Amino acid sequence: MSFDRLIEKIIEMKNPTVVGLDPKLEYVPEYIRSRHIQETGETLLSASRAVLDFNKAIIDEIHDIVPAIKPQSAYYEMYGYYGVQTLAETISYAKSKGMFVITDGKRNDIGATMEAYTNAHLGEVTVGETVIEPFSADALTVNGYLGTDGIEPLLKVCREKDKGIYVLVKTSNKSSGELQDRKLDDGTPIYALMGDMCEKWGADTVGKYGYSAVGAVVGATYPEMLTELRQRLPHTMFLVPGYGAQGGGAEGLKGGFDANGLGAIVNSSRAVMCAYKKEGCDEKDFAKSARREVIRMRDDITQYINLK
Repeated sequence: MSFDRLIEKIIEMKNPTVVGLDPKLEYVPEYIRSRHIQETGETLLSASRAVLDFNKAIIDEIHDIVPAIKPQSAYYEMYGYYGVQTLAETISYAKSKGMFVITDGKRNDIGATMEAYTNAHLGEVTVGETVIEPFSADALTVNGYLGTDGIEPLLKVCREKDKGIYVLVKTSNKSSGELQDRKLDDGTPIYALMGDMCEKWGADTVGKYGYSAVGAVVGATYPEMLTELRQRLPHTMFLVPGYGAQGGGAEGLKGGFDANGLGAIVNSSRAVMCAYKKEGCDEKDFAKSARREVIRMRDDITQYINLK
């Protein structure tokens, strides 16, 4: 299963973290932006090319110590078709360096539309007699609130193409409780029910480490619920946003891991991309500053878990 590959990278690197490459243009150092503006003007093309250079430089510095990246598709789509090309090239470049790629698209629909999303991000399309993988990510974040109709097309590709999904269960944002914490008549919170559905959806895809191809997004900002869900969902791997910039602390994350220090991967985005700004170092040192931040993050988190 796809998450077996991710877990093996986590074990090899002793690092249960993923870097979110969600680059606003202002995160990109001025010298990179200026070079591309001089070449192609103040255009979507120059912005997209600057973002790609930024991404590649960070990947070059972190690929040997971080198992995965997580590009958020919105930060690429906002630059139009050039930005979407940059997303595809970022994914391809990271995979060429041996990294696991989680596309953060939060896609959801039903029927043929969901099949189209699935084929775009995880599967393949046929043009004439040629089979092509449009984006070729290893995993995709999805919204499960349309129920099984919106998940089943993904499961087929997960089984056939060794892919994975992360379903929104308990998200890290402040207002998540407006819906997710509401309780059903039997007292079960909606987030717990969604977690139970993840266990059900992934039941026939459990890999050698005990985790299925259906993971869950569970925020670091709610450590009690993270711990509760780890106990409730023994076969569901967690993608944990909210560490660092959103206020989630390392000690509170430990409840999301199993006894072997596995079962979760923790995301950090802005703190890595903008590490050079926080350090106050030369902007041309941005990639090495990102490397220093991911090492700090790794050491901060692994002090609290028993990663074997």
